Amino acid sequence: MKTKTLFVCQDCGAQSPRWAGKCANCDSWNSLVEEAVVSSASRRIKIASPEEPVLLADIGATEEKRYMTGVNEFDGVMGGGIVPGAVTLIGGDPGIGKSTLALQIGCALSEKGAKVLYVSGEESIKQTNMRAQRLSTGENKSLYIVNQVDLNVIIEYINKMNPNIVVIDSIQVIYSPEISSSPGSVSQVRECSAILTRLAKSKGIALFIIGHVTKDGMLAGPRVLEHIVDTVLYFEGERYSTYRILRATKNRFGSTNEIGVFEMTSTGLMEVPNPSELFLSERPHGASGSVVVPVMEGTRPLLVEVQGLVSRSSFSMVRHKAQGFDTNRLSLLVAVLEKRLGLNLQDKDIFLNVVGGVKVVDPAADLAVVVALASALLDKPMAFDTVILGEVGLSSEVRSVSQLALRINEADRLGFKTCIVPKNNLKMKLDLKRNNIKVVGVETVKGAIEALT
Repeated sequence: MKTKTLFVCQDCGAQSPRWAGKCANCDSWNSLVEEAVVSSASRRIKIASPEEPVLLADIGATEEKRYMTGVNEFDGVMGGGIVPGAVTLIGGDPGIGKSTLALQIGCALSEKGAKVLYVSGEESIKQTNMRAQRLSTGENKSLYIVNQVDLNVIIEYINKMNPNIVVIDSIQVIYSPEISSSPGSVSQVRECSAILTRLAKSKGIALFIIGHVTKDGMLAGPRVLEHIVDTVLYFEGERYSTYRILRATKNRFGSTNEIGVFEMTSTGLMEVPNPSELFLSERPHGASGSVVVPVMEGTRPLLVEVQGLVSRSSFSMVRHKAQGFDTNRLSLLVAVLEKRLGLNLQDKDIFLNVVGGVKVVDPAADLAVVVALASALLDKPMAFDTVILGEVGLSSEVRSVSQLALRINEADRLGFKTCIVPKNNLKMKLDLKRNNIKVVGVETVKGAIEALT
């Protein structure tokens, strides 16, 4: 019987009957690889007996039990703990701490009595044990480690042990013998993930899958990998920086707005319960282009420093570079400064940096970015005890923001004396815990700059 083959894009998973230099779906070059058609290997593996349909009204409204790890930053991102039967995908750059976090969570759960199976496909048992001893101080009597990449053998281990938690490190090295393509290919990643997910759902096992990312920062393999799991966690931060931010981009059992802040140390990832003080600890005094803004990450107010630098360009094409902020949004705000305030930025290189590796998407940071650039251009430092927030429109108006009281209370707690806010926000009653901070309302960007000078 002749084997049918297709050419599959290794970036997006698109299939083509013939080879082409560029994928017609994602426009990536030299990404089509010949693979044999999967003969639905998952159908040969009996996961569980089929369930009969039940009436929705007959299902009791019982609260789902969750495994608490004791790591508050992680539990908060997960929505209050790990739900049995939930499948979580952990992604991030190489060396950022994915395996460290997974093993650290496994050690914490085993110390609480949960049976954990850690499948290490990239490291030997001795290497994993050395890392576990460095990360944990407990005995880990219920943490089992195995070095295995064969999917069928892994399923046998799970059926025999019936663990509460299973960690797959990583999905790119796991392969199914029924699929002829090599490990890490789109077919292997898709089918192995689907089989493991159905197994975890049927047995009520909390499954953690570690996935590599491509050079573009996306999870390697087809996008369907993100669709079949319940939670997708991304590690953010510079590889050679000590601080890591854990963010949920998808969560069926909690909010996707929460973040967890960690510090990488010699004994693993340590929680940072007060990241605002950490991000502002090395803020320079009297430096132009430095502005502090309270942004919201879920329900948590976070004070971060925005640094702007404006210099004369030595090339015919000016550069707009941003670290931790949307570059397109930066270009828009620069245009507002040029058109509405008359600042000469057309021949200037503009650089923006959000300190601490934080990626700011809150529109309340617009006014802080504009003020930081104006401060850098005019070389006039802002007051050290002032925070600025507000969304900037194309007419240079300052628009209102949400959850203003939480932002002001956080700034007041850290000792700031003045807060520049949108004037429309002052029409609402603010529930301030203390009155040590002065709140100033502004309507335009020009008014904000005049209030600061």
